[in-house]
Amino acid sequence: MKLTFLGTGTSFGVPVVGCTCRVCTSEDPRDTRTRHAAVVETATGARILIDTPPELRQQLLTCGIDRIDEVWFTHIHADHVHGIDDLRIFTAKLGRDLNAHIASEYVEELTQRFRYIFDDQWQPPAGTTKPEIRLVPFGDEPVEICGESFLPVQVPHPPVSAYGFRVGDLGYVTDAKTLEPEALRRLEGVRILVLNALWFGDPHPTHLVIEEAVEFADRIGAETTYLTHLTHRVGHLEMEGKLPPHVRPAFDGLTIEVC
Repeated sequence: MKLTFLGTGTSFGVPVVGCTCRVCTSEDPRDTRTRHAAVVETATGARILIDTPPELRQQLLTCGIDRIDEVWFTHIHADHVHGIDDLRIFTAKLGRDLNAHIASEYVEELTQRFRYIFDDQWQPPAGTTKPEIRLVPFGDEPVEICGESFLPVQVPHPPVSAYGFRVGDLGYVTDAKTLEPEALRRLEGVRILVLNALWFGDPHPTHLVIEEAVEFADRIGAETTYLTHLTHRVGHLEMEGKLPPHVRPAFDGLTIEVC
């Protein structure tokens, strides 16, 4: 199984528009962070896309991803779903609906926000297309996706929840403010862990900061933890110099072997 980080930034991305800080003007390509997305590739070659940010098309081109088999939405904030129309090329190629797994609490809102996709009464003009997506709601139980068991991991992202997952030796969580006991239980024993982390220092009301993420990484005990959902307040080299050996900053385009 492989994991590719398509985008490792927050809702502003890095560089931030109009900002001239040292990270936004950095020449290190690892400091350029598009908004959150990733791809899990199974042992059989199936590809599950995690979130559809506004930069999705460019991310897929940059990373050479030419096929998506299914989608997992962590939650429906704009930076995680507003590139959904970029799935259109895949449904056109497939000639069938693309399954998109989403927490049941978000189905109605996403359907209303993108009615042109999900309203069967609306059909595109002849000769044109729209994304053909079938929402597959999930709850607390494991979800079978492309032959793999994805265990949902619910985390608070006030005032809503985000949904990471565990699949095999990989635990994946973004946009968490904390990890509650049930989430920790579900992640126990993973070899590779992904956690969101904004910056060093001041706590944030809806996301983990780096010190908090490192503390949870230690509690879970993963062999290696990768930090994502990073801001322009911290550069890649700075993080490499300050993080413990078992915690590493992710960057756009990074691919790791999970097992």
